[in-house]
Amino acid sequence: MAKDTEKLIRQLSLISYLMAERRPVTALEIRRDVEGYSGMNEDAFARRFYADRSELESLRIQLTVDRPADGAAEQENYSLRPENFHLPPIAFTTKELAALQTALSLLDGEFAYAEPLRLALQQITWGRPSPLRAPEQRSVALGITASAGGHELSARLAKVETAIFRNKTIVFEYYTMERDDVGTRRVDPYHLLFQGGQFYLLGYSHEREAIRVFRLSRIRGKVSYATKAEHDFRRPVDFDPRGYANRADWQLGEERGVAEILISGRIAWQIERHFGRYGELRDPTEAELGADEGDRVFQTAYSNVRGVVSWVLGLGVHARLLGPEELTQEYERRLELLEERHGESPPSVSRRRRPASASKAAAAAAPARSRSPRRGADAEVASSRGEAAIRPERFARLVTLASILIQAGRKGERVSMDDVCERLQISEEELREDVNVLNVVNFGGGSYVLYAEICEAEREIEVDPEPYSDNFDRPARLLPVEAKALVAAIDLIGEHIPEGSLASAREKIVAALGEDPMEQGLQVASPGGDDAEVARLVSRAIVAHHLIELEYYKENEDELSLRTVEPYALTNGREGWYVACFDPERDGVRHFRLDRIKHASVTEHSFEPRPEVDPAAEVDGWLRTGEVQASRSARVWVSPERARWAREARRVVEEWGDGAVVVELSFAGVDWLVREILKEAGDAAVLEPPDAREAVRSAVSRLREAGTAAAAA
Repeated sequence: MAKDTEKLIRQLSLISYLMAERRPVTALEIRRDVEGYSGMNEDAFARRFYADRSELESLRIQLTVDRPADGAAEQENYSLRPENFHLPPIAFTTKELAALQTALSLLDGEFAYAEPLRLALQQITWGRPSPLRAPEQRSVALGITASAGGHELSARLAKVETAIFRNKTIVFEYYTMERDDVGTRRVDPYHLLFQGGQFYLLGYSHEREAIRVFRLSRIRGKVSYATKAEHDFRRPVDFDPRGYANRADWQLGEERGVAEILISGRIAWQIERHFGRYGELRDPTEAELGADEGDRVFQTAYSNVRGVVSWVLGLGVHARLLGPEELTQEYERRLELLEERHGESPPSVSRRRRPASASKAAAAAAPARSRSPRRGADAEVASSRGEAAIRPERFARLVTLASILIQAGRKGERVSMDDVCERLQISEEELREDVNVLNVVNFGGGSYVLYAEICEAEREIEVDPEPYSDNFDRPARLLPVEAKALVAAIDLIGEHIPEGSLASAREKIVAALGEDPMEQGLQVASPGGDDAEVARLVSRAIVAHHLIELEYYKENEDELSLRTVEPYALTNGREGWYVACFDPERDGVRHFRLDRIKHASVTEHSFEPRPEVDPAAEVDGWLRTGEVQASRSARVWVSPERARWAREARRVVEEWGDGAVVVELSFAGVDWLVREILKEAGDAAVLEPPDAREAVRSAVSRLREAGTAAAAA
């Protein structure tokens, strides 16, 4: 029998024994009566029992230890209170349950935490219809699903997950984009963050002696444990992960000052909705000349000068930097670069060209061979010498399966193997192995938790109708990874499900758990701004099949337009949430970004859904990739200083000898391309086509004129 299987049987038997006894028991009784301990000598038992207790505690299954007054360890008594194992009942409404069912149907198979999410929903919806049998939902579609993205990243994520909950220091090779360098990092992992389609690790870097943020896709090779100790560190009690999710791109790093930006009244409402959480808006003072009625001043802390300048340039003539001086000077320098690189002589090759695969950064960006800090350190070794740590998902799966089988046994029903495999998303081989494990779990004295037999001909599982134990006949508390998966799924989707409320379901789940898993697990930073009110209004219209009227800011054309459209679904993408609509006036499907909807109202006019409209058609396209399918493409030069970022995000078509690269961008409108180039703050220049190059030059001229007019005022 495999070591991890032995441990599973031992730990499940320990839980069952302690709950069946309903009294404190001694270590001697545990060693004598619990499956898996009886054959051990005293020292081996002490090691294994301590390790098992510690691992159960990491799964939030807390044993109560009663110590005698003299502190003698051999006199300690142990017990497991039912409330420390069983999940309190959660009174979900029908709408909340429908919302949870929709969440699973949307994320199942593409979510990095799909397996624990399924198990969590089995637990919290105990006694209700299976959440796995939700009807097909077409009112919500997801372009961004918090998928780990491939086997290598999934394995990396799982290892980091385990290290966080076991408080294990990890070692890995990391590619630092700013320095274009791969180096060894020794990190105490504290938290995971999903933001902008990427997973990030927050942890204490021993090399920097400070908390740092690491993008998982930039880790090279394997993630290894630094030691064989059971635990290596304790997370500081004052560590708050929420601050890291509420930072703009220009706020990543040490704060340097506070930027002041004059925002045009035309877009001030949108800046407040989309970026207000990163600073505050105020009315301009008399000294801030050049302000028009409705203009606002946005004050935001910054750590990256280029980041602030890039953002302001992307807003075009609707934003002007007021200070501090280091920002205004950098803004002027970047404008000069844009003018120079879009002048009569575009950037040219200064040295012989070379193939794209030959650059140093391209080589660094590929998975590299890591220098192993310690032979064998990658093995997940517990202090009990040689026993691998159990995947929390496997533990949760066995507890859930036990509940399913006991429930069927009490009803005198057989369970379909195919049905169980579908519910738990496991193979037939895994199901057989799990049944064999549960058949051995006992609570002492030859009394077993259950007995289940697989009937091969009928492909059913027959369960003893008189289970010996009540310990697994109720849903168990959510393990940390299950709670994390559940709350992460809710936070990822937010208030964008018309069929019910995830926000109120989240409140009830947190109340039942006694803590918010986000503070200890994975935090999902939602793209876009505060669009909850618009989302709720649009959701009602989708369900009722009513037309909606939108006052929409068309960024490409810099104007507000009025639209009356048929709403079909809410979808998310790299930049935020959209409502997919059919626009009768334009006779086609259009997507409207929620944070650009200045005002929305539901009309009294209903519409008949058009069977030819597929609101999820773009999910695998631009919503997920950020690139539209278009008939035109531009060749864009990127400076050597920013080439590394271009390689990571764009398709490089040419490498130049000085380190610059040429990327190809597809675009449907020149205005969009101009904004993308302005955001690069002089580090990118259009080479072709000529009209796009001229459009950038004209945009820079308008920025110059606006700055001159403001100075004159």
